[in-house]
Amino acid sequence: MRNFDFSPLYRHAIGFDRLFNLADSNLTKSTNGYPPYNIEQKDEHNYRITMAVAGFSEDEVTLTQNQNTLIVSAKLKSNEDSKNYLYQGIAERNFERKFQLADYVNVASANMKNGLLHIELVREVPEESQPKKISISNE
Repeated sequence: MRNFDFSPLYRHAIGFDRLFNLADSNLTKSTNGYPPYNIEQKDEHNYRITMAVAGFSEDEVTLTQNQNTLIVSAKLKSNEDSKNYLYQGIAERNFERKFQLADYVNVASANMKNGLLHIELVREVPEESQPKKISISNE
């Protein structure tokens, strides 16, 4: 059983607080951890999720954003050839992984290179939701 302490990441992760809470609660459940992924904060408003999706092509992977949920799923195309493996160490199975995104975080782009799926996220806070400086008068 692996125990991860996400508390040091909270002070560095703007926009992913709920994601770390979700990941923390999911790790206590029995998850298989497939496919492995990284979450990177590039700057204050830009993030990247990198997933290891070796063996899948671009047309087999689907990304869907529904409000604050990002769903990454993959379904292998059926292969009519039955293979006789002596040892199978490479996981070839369908998956679905859900990420809970913070408010105003949207998928900007996604690309796949060398078996890694890179999902670029950007936090775009609307002008009316940003903090405003209020001047104080002495009258």
